[in-house]
Amino acid sequence: MTTRDPLALEEQVCFALAVASREVVASYRSVLEPLGLTHPQYLVMLALWQHDASGSASDGMSVKQLSALLHLDPGTASPLLKRLEAAGMVSRRRSTDDERVLVVSVTAEGRELRRRALAVPSTMLARLGMTETDLVATNDVLHRIIDAAHESHES
Repeated sequence: MTTRDPLALEEQVCFALAVASREVVASYRSVLEPLGLTHPQYLVMLALWQHDASGSASDGMSVKQLSALLHLDPGTASPLLKRLEAAGMVSRRRSTDDERVLVVSVTAEGRELRRRALAVPSTMLARLGMTETDLVATNDVLHRIIDAAHESHES
């Protein structure tokens, strides 16, 4: 019987997650390129599309809400939003309730991009050799890890 070395690189969840993250994000590159999006921009658009319920210009979310949803610092989200605004995908405006709050909304062009992006999830499942059942199970495990890690450094 062989004993496992608890300090072996291949035994480290941090290593597996880091490599998996890099490889998966790299796999997205050629799928997102025709849409004119980087992977971080795609994540921003996913969050905005999800919260763009009525598709009206009055919809939107604050940069602070968006940053929290994406687990990003607002300072990291800001350059992404500026590039998406320059590309015509989103608009940014001051809240009418509180001028300190910057609200981001999906534009008509951004909504058209959503239609074009509908093939991304199935394309990526195929590239990764995953079924929808695999995806659900993997997401469940990853979200448990995220929650546990968040709680461990919050306490």
